[in-house]
Amino acid sequence: MKIAGFWNGHDCSYCVLEDGVPLIHNEYERFLREKEPQGDSYKFLKETYKKSEDIKHFATCFPMSKTTRFEESFEAMKAQAQKNNGNIFLVGHHESHAANAFYSSNLEKATIVTLDGGGVERDNFVTACTIYLGDNKKINNVYTFKLNDMNIGGVWTRTTRYVFNLQSGWPRGHQAGSVMAMAAFGDRKKYFDDFMKMLTIDNQIATMKPPGQPKGANVGTDPEHPYLQKYREIADRSEQDKFDLAASLQAATENVIYSLLKQLFSQVETKNLCLSGGVVLNCVAIGKIKEWFPFIENVYIPPAPHDGGLSIGAAQYVWHNVLENDRIDWQDNKTPYLGRKYEEEEIISALKKEKRVTFIKSDDDMLIDLLDQQKIVSVFGGGSESGRRALGNRSILADPRQDSMRELINQKVKHRQWYRPFAPSMLREKVSEWFERDDDSPYMNIVLNFKEEVKIKVPAVVHKDGTARVQTVTEKDNPWYYNFLKSWDKKSGVPIILNTSFNDREPICETPEHAINCFLNTNIDRLYFYDYNIMVEKA
Repeated sequence: MKIAGFWNGHDCSYCVLEDGVPLIHNEYERFLREKEPQGDSYKFLKETYKKSEDIKHFATCFPMSKTTRFEESFEAMKAQAQKNNGNIFLVGHHESHAANAFYSSNLEKATIVTLDGGGVERDNFVTACTIYLGDNKKINNVYTFKLNDMNIGGVWTRTTRYVFNLQSGWPRGHQAGSVMAMAAFGDRKKYFDDFMKMLTIDNQIATMKPPGQPKGANVGTDPEHPYLQKYREIADRSEQDKFDLAASLQAATENVIYSLLKQLFSQVETKNLCLSGGVVLNCVAIGKIKEWFPFIENVYIPPAPHDGGLSIGAAQYVWHNVLENDRIDWQDNKTPYLGRKYEEEEIISALKKEKRVTFIKSDDDMLIDLLDQQKIVSVFGGGSESGRRALGNRSILADPRQDSMRELINQKVKHRQWYRPFAPSMLREKVSEWFERDDDSPYMNIVLNFKEEVKIKVPAVVHKDGTARVQTVTEKDNPWYYNFLKSWDKKSGVPIILNTSFNDREPICETPEHAINCFLNTNIDRLYFYDYNIMVEKA
């Protein structure tokens, strides 16, 4: 049986499950080439998934107006569901987040916490934080916070835009990650009380949209925010002032999350925690949970905890919670590689159309030699990754042993701020040799502390505070990437590669054409289509 999950709000996407297992998950931004768009996800599905006629059920999130606004698609969907003796199911926004987290894990029982900037639940109740208990096939709501009692995501969205003067949504994407990066360089105490007040007492006024806010997050066109303007003036004084504000916001956020979990764990006995919602992309805070609460054995975050994963969660909720089908036994981890795989002839055709490139048959050994020679190489293979993180299938790779590599990629490839760090991908079995905590991080969703004695070996992936947002790789997760890392370890002496997403201020590359365009418009040295051993060079 096939179930399609879809979501028309920002981070528009669809997902198709077959007997509970995801066949494909496509995010609209990857095709539109604008970040975090809204859209008609049913039309998007029909255009990009050619085996859709046998989909029986459809699942989406409240409010219903997100679905009915595309009237022609809604009527076509109703007709298809009726033809296949199926239904259209409405699932709560946070219900879908919770389902995506719990059903994507291998945990039989878990406490589930969702944190974001707000979404609509049943009875049109809007919230930015919920608590669920997961037990085998069922997830049951325990508590739902009022929007103004807990809205971490709302504070981050407004401060990113109105304090730090950075993008916070469509069309160029949310730059909360830049604020997190700044935090490592600042004084965590200087404005701590101010941000604690924003996150608690003044939550409502701090998260409000100011009158006259234009559509889209376009820096330079915004009005003053009546509550946040004084902090904007502080941020505009100097870079260090920005860093101090960012560090204080991060510290206050960690304090609120800690307090929330401490209160929760005083009432609910658990060793397993599932997390979802855009706020859990704050990998610095999430990486500290096991330090705060040593009795927690497992912290699971799905590959796409943001709204782009709502389509997955809504479909999973119907399959398991409504239809009461058995859980899926994921081998190591639920795969994040849910885009479609492109055929060799499609890649060759795209390359032949572009006169500015040449290409040859190659192998992984050439890739490793190029990296060892300090070349920057983008790799493209398999299905694209769901979510915000590149995990080896749409990645830019470089040697982490050279400290200068970080600055080189930031300036000449990614065109972003100097303080933004790069992540390491590494062999799962080597984690304990390099980090203070031996932990799984298959989707690059947590930050760990490097051991002091090894930091000097891979300076390009060590952040200012001695941490890294690590991706741990097993052979079952990604056979090509795992075996590449083993070969790289043998050549370089380190089981770690610098891995950043294959893009330049745009969504991650989806198609061969996107890959070729990004390659040509940056200072990436080579492009490697690893499925077919095709190495591309600029003519």
